Amino acid sequence: MKIENIKTFGDLKKAGYQSKSIKDELRDNLKKSIQAKEAVFSGIHGFENTVIPELERAILSRHNINLLGLRGQAKTRLARMMVRLLDEYIPFVKGSEINDDPFEPISRFAKDLIAEHGDKTPIEWLHRDERFFEKLATPDVTVADLIGDIDPIKAANLKLSYADDRVLHFGMIPRANRCIFVINELPDLQARIQVALFNILQEGDIQIRGFKLRMPLDMQFVFTANPEDYTNRGSIVTPLKDRIGSQILTHYPEDIKTARTITEQEAKLDARQSELVYVPNLAKDLLEQISFEARDSEYVDAKSGVSARMSITAFENLLSTAERRALMNGEEKTTIRLTDFMGIIPSITGKVELVYEGEQEGAPFVAQNLLGASIKTLFPEYFPAIEKLARPDAKDDYSEVADWFFNESGFELLDDSTDEAYRKILDGINPLNTLVQKYQPYLVPEDAYFMKEFVLWGLVEHKKLSKERYADGTAFKDLYGSYISKL
Repeated sequence: MKIENIKTFGDLKKAGYQSKSIKDELRDNLKKSIQAKEAVFSGIHGFENTVIPELERAILSRHNINLLGLRGQAKTRLARMMVRLLDEYIPFVKGSEINDDPFEPISRFAKDLIAEHGDKTPIEWLHRDERFFEKLATPDVTVADLIGDIDPIKAANLKLSYADDRVLHFGMIPRANRCIFVINELPDLQARIQVALFNILQEGDIQIRGFKLRMPLDMQFVFTANPEDYTNRGSIVTPLKDRIGSQILTHYPEDIKTARTITEQEAKLDARQSELVYVPNLAKDLLEQISFEARDSEYVDAKSGVSARMSITAFENLLSTAERRALMNGEEKTTIRLTDFMGIIPSITGKVELVYEGEQEGAPFVAQNLLGASIKTLFPEYFPAIEKLARPDAKDDYSEVADWFFNESGFELLDDSTDEAYRKILDGINPLNTLVQKYQPYLVPEDAYFMKEFVLWGLVEHKKLSKERYADGTAFKDLYGSYISKL
């Protein structure tokens, strides 16, 4: 029988419907997905062998869950994706504020309605997308918000005394009965509010203004928390932690490949932008390496973390920088340049929390420092390592490039120069062309110019060349010549 034809409690009984708790519902549907080898948490990358198996074990164990991790680790997304494991529709007593199960009503309203109408009690159907509730824990959240309070207007309209439980107004948690309820940043919730959750998690009891109601709420709780909060803003009170079945630690991507997959999946680009701007593979790797460097940087607060959102917004800004240049020059196609990375600095400065030393240096300096460190880290993967303690007059693979700059006094790459002018400058450095051809012989033509610029930035980081940033471009010069000119 189709659900649109099931409109009363009697119809539901005839259809053979059997109710189950939400935890059993999640468990049964997860079992089917595992047996069918279906990925419930698809689109979450890097957690395949760590977080997701632990989350699935918690669901199979019917546990309430706490996802513990730094910001930007997909905690809330994991919680939202649990909705996929719910049945598509469930029946509830029509008019019920708390989605009463017709077979096991818990509110006075539903019990009275079923007692009066029996099998003719009207029912409605609730879709799984409507069975997800989310609350950000903030210090101003009250017990009334979460649990409920006495409603004097209802008491006046119904002419009831305050001793009658029908004057109660249910809060968010009772209204989320038979649903997934997520409380984000749990440590930010005041300790007295956390205490109010004790019996709900363990016994199903709720108490509102002296009314002790035996209401066995049927809920799946998911909490998220940042370990930094345990020391800076608050903590999860111990008895509440004891009542949360599984605490699962999340983490950042462990390699550049995974980080790239996440960034490319999440970045919001339009079709024109994707067609207009070509992004070399090295540019994508370099962008992700910045996040890895930030997580290890002495200037960045490690306890705060560096969100995956930093790479995502930086990627969007990187493409927008190249797009803007192409639009200004009337070009239909362009390629990412390393100088375009100056355009991602606003994405970095707004996403990292700096320690005292970082604040002293300034956010823009730290952002450029992270870019330089990323170039230095990736450089040996493409070209021979540069010895730190080599004699100034010693010859190596890069000597001819350095000599060219000594003889030619360097050049300036303008941020908004045309592709033709940009290529002409780099093609004019013959030793640079020879070096790239020697160590990257199979480089695709589209990546060649980015690789040439990468060599120059790498030589700067290894103190073989000097670089100066101007308002409209970047100048590369011989190291000693630049120093003498400053004197």
